[in-house]
Amino acid sequence: MATEDKDNWSTEAYQSAASFVPKLAGKVIGWLDVQKDDAVLDIGCGDGIIDLQFADVLAQGSGRLHGIDNSVAMIEAAARAAKDASIANSTFEVYDCNNLAEKPELEGQYTKAFSNAAMHWILGHRDPVRHEQFFRGVHAALKPDGLFSFEMGGLGNVSELLTGIVYGVSQRIGMDPTEAANPWFFPDEAWARDIMETKVGGWKIEKIEREWRETPADAGGVDGWIRLMARPFLDAIPDEAVREAATREIVNVLEYTTKRPDGSHCLQYVRLRVLARRL
Repeated sequence: MATEDKDNWSTEAYQSAASFVPKLAGKVIGWLDVQKDDAVLDIGCGDGIIDLQFADVLAQGSGRLHGIDNSVAMIEAAARAAKDASIANSTFEVYDCNNLAEKPELEGQYTKAFSNAAMHWILGHRDPVRHEQFFRGVHAALKPDGLFSFEMGGLGNVSELLTGIVYGVSQRIGMDPTEAANPWFFPDEAWARDIMETKVGGWKIEKIEREWRETPADAGGVDGWIRLMARPFLDAIPDEAVREAATREIVNVLEYTTKRPDGSHCLQYVRLRVLARRL
């Protein structure tokens, strides 16, 4: 989830605009291959939907899971879901995932780390130094030979949506403030190899791919997606009336460009997946 101080997330809005995110995580979950005695760190765990799947496997042995996310609303939802399901092997914590290296109590505690649809937010500051810091933090949290399986937005992700958002917002506040408001970072395979194996070191990438994945809009449609996912862009427009006018303009354009022949809408997602081993 986003790493800014303001909590832009609500479980209700997320389920309306992007409930497909955990449903389409099958491949990266398969790469992680959780076993009953694993200790799993979920980085950017959101509302914990995927963690409930992991917890069922971990309950068969001595396994455990710890989920972290910067959103108070999401962590509360995850903890509530675990309690409702009577899950005792999972804990959740509000924490800025960029600062894993500053959390010594996590050092060497996990056999596997996981992240789905969160790292393009976590790394959205696009600061190479902090990017390296993030991967060092994950490396430190893992035991030797531990695995890190992650999926994030890859280069080209939601490019049609991003174009509409940037144009609509920049017409109101200018290009520089719009660029500064961008909460996302969408890299490619070469970036992942370079930062993990060369710049940070101590990692061996075992699998990597970037996949174009056509994704039907959720129940909230394009409007719901824009109002939730693009909120950092929209919040950069200070005047409320101007902000709402920009939102409607963006949504109207994107409803046209993403429309299928049957009248539904489809979003052009690109996912970067990596399975890396801590050396």
